[in-house]
Amino acid sequence: MTQSLTDADREALLKPLLETGWQMHDSRDAIVKTYQFADFTAAFAWMTRCALWAEKWNHHPEWFNVYKTVEVTLTTHDAGGLSDLDIKLATKMDALAG
Repeated sequence: MTQSLTDADREALLKPLLETGWQMHDSRDAIVKTYQFADFTAAFAWMTRCALWAEKWNHHPEWFNVYKTVEVTLTTHDAGGLSDLDIKLATKMDALAG
């Protein structure tokens, strides 16, 4: 079972993500970010690239897509909140978004 982030990990690992537009979820232990792309095709292509990594790491995002906008929520359900998997996937998503 994946372990949730320690307080020390939260401070060190979340700070860089918060500086790139990720935010803490209002009502649960999760991070959220909204990505904007040029059009639907670009948004869907990005989601496909992210899905391949999510499947490889067995850590799947909660996301919602409308046209060129993708809203992402990351949390680790079996850990009861944020884990290193969320940090890893958020970092990869940012890199894939360019």
